[in-house]
Amino acid sequence: MTIQLHDTLRGKKVPFEPLIEGEVTMYLCGPTVYNYAHVGNARPAVVFDLLARLLRRTYKLTFARNITDVDDKINAASVETGKPIDEITAHFITAYNDDMGALGVRPPDIEPRATQHIAEMIAMIEILIANGFAYEAEGHVLFDVSSKDNYGALSKRNLREMIAGARVEVAPYKKAAHDFVLWKPSTPELPGWESPWGRGRPGWHIECSAMAEKHLGDTIDIHAGGQDLVFPHHENEMAQSCSAHGGAPFVRYWLHNGFLSMDHTKMSKSLGNVLLVHDLIKTVPGEVIRLALLGAHYRQPLDWSAETIESARRMLDRLYGAVQGIDVSDDARAAAEVSQTLLAALEDDLNTPKAMAEFFGLARSLNKASDAKTKSELAAQMYACGELLGLLGTDPDAWFAGHVEGDLPAEEIEVLIEKRTAAKAAGDYTAADAFRDQLVDAGITIQDGRDGTTWRRSRQ
Repeated sequence: MTIQLHDTLRGKKVPFEPLIEGEVTMYLCGPTVYNYAHVGNARPAVVFDLLARLLRRTYKLTFARNITDVDDKINAASVETGKPIDEITAHFITAYNDDMGALGVRPPDIEPRATQHIAEMIAMIEILIANGFAYEAEGHVLFDVSSKDNYGALSKRNLREMIAGARVEVAPYKKAAHDFVLWKPSTPELPGWESPWGRGRPGWHIECSAMAEKHLGDTIDIHAGGQDLVFPHHENEMAQSCSAHGGAPFVRYWLHNGFLSMDHTKMSKSLGNVLLVHDLIKTVPGEVIRLALLGAHYRQPLDWSAETIESARRMLDRLYGAVQGIDVSDDARAAAEVSQTLLAALEDDLNTPKAMAEFFGLARSLNKASDAKTKSELAAQMYACGELLGLLGTDPDAWFAGHVEGDLPAEEIEVLIEKRTAAKAAGDYTAADAFRDQLVDAGITIQDGRDGTTWRRSRQ
């Protein structure tokens, strides 16, 4: 089946065909490293990690995810904390990659940093000025939005309507309110680089255009990011990149994930409901967070709550419970193929709800299977599906033995089971029932069998 993707520019789902047969270039807007990533920032990282996994099955993928390490928010964080900018960015780059790694997000092929591409940005700005798409004013360089007839095509906005509805004060150096900054002057205490327009620093939008051009070429196959980036960031990227490249298309497929809210409320620092991944993974397994982020179709809104987490945790318990205790050799895992139904769901614009339904269908079949060969084959197929989805990466016994803050440690569970077993052997069923109740109250499900008592966290 041909992969189908919803292209924001065309406004519909279309077959995916890369510019070069067998090869794909993909760019994802990465973090601005002045703080830890919140769970909303993690959604595109997880969603497009899944897309990268899917694409690598068929194509040679070159995947770039940038880092914005020069920005006014970073400057403000330096002033607020008294720490050097380099120290702040280095810390949060490491934290971001570690936190995303905990969610099963694989590193990109290329991780370009804005500060390492200043020369490329200056060169692109010079081309835009020379071709009449940008102008210099009072140490600033601005993109002349009126020079692009199709400005607003990506975000479906009409330039005349935008100008008429503008409520912003026009800076004295701007020709029009919607002209955006490509380069701006830096005062001595701020980061800055020498340029034809004086010492200064780049605007946000030019950074991604220059880095994408440097590492992926003038025209790239896929540009991805959150829905909040469609306007103005991606609209401006498209305008300046097409202008710098003689009108050549910048992106063949624009992909955007939907917004994430907290208990039906938009995340906001002022409301105090910004949930940082760095904090969340201290009490919730990263795999649970990943599954929760993949629970809704990526283009749809996703509401995050305690129930979102618990639902994902229970789902993973069911998946791990299905494969627990089943011997699957390395050869069997290597030979196993992903379910064609699950694969077709992902190839249909990353339909993760449908893919997960198929995953649980496999788990039900495995639970019903009676012979060892069928069980082993189905378990191997589940692991193959899990590898594609970024799930089932933990040993099942370790999954159920693992605990987070508030859970009863595995060692204490084993002690209680031993006490219960000893009480039963001594005929003291009252004591045995008391130990069982203690386990149940702690959220532990136990099962007696010929080989002894097994247990798992019920997570109910």
